[in-house]
Amino acid sequence: MRFYPDTPRSRRSAILGDVLVLVVLLLLAWLGLKVHDAVAELAAVPRGVGDTGAAIQRGFEDAGDAVGEVPAVGGPLGDALRDAGQGAGGEIQATARSGEEDVNDLANLLGALMFLLPAIAVLSRYLPDRLASVRRLTAAARALGPVLTPERERTLAARAAYGLPYERLMRFSSDPLGDLEAGRYDGLVAAALDDAGLRPATRPA
Repeated sequence: MRFYPDTPRSRRSAILGDVLVLVVLLLLAWLGLKVHDAVAELAAVPRGVGDTGAAIQRGFEDAGDAVGEVPAVGGPLGDALRDAGQGAGGEIQATARSGEEDVNDLANLLGALMFLLPAIAVLSRYLPDRLASVRRLTAAARALGPVLTPERERTLAARAAYGLPYERLMRFSSDPLGDLEAGRYDGLVAAALDDAGLRPATRPA
């Protein structure tokens, strides 16, 4: 597999595209964490309610302990106060714990969505073209082979002359069709290799 072209200009462009996508993904991950942390801070509200419920329960228990020392009626009355504290304060704490868990779940969900949805949108637009470019580059390298024979030079020159836009050919040859007719293949071969993103193959000795 060839992930990057050999030609410097195309290679820089491909690397820059990959780096930009990576930076965007890292930025989205950072934003997702920020959203998660911001929503998670709301858990302080049910946590405070839970602390209030615990204080209420402790208050009833302290009162029950104090009343429990009264002769005759202290025991039953103390138990009743402790049960009341467990019922009131305990329910408040249970509700607060449930609310805190819901807030944390919401923070996890929103943080994940903040990262995943834009990341999927970015990758769905970038990856297909990037993978297609890798496949084309790999296929071109295999088709060209390690050795550029005269016959293959002639074939590449014809492919360039017949397949590439004229403005692109003119960057490598002032007379591309004349070069093809005269057997001057260097400029046309260079155009074909540049189009494929490959450096020239070795010529047979």
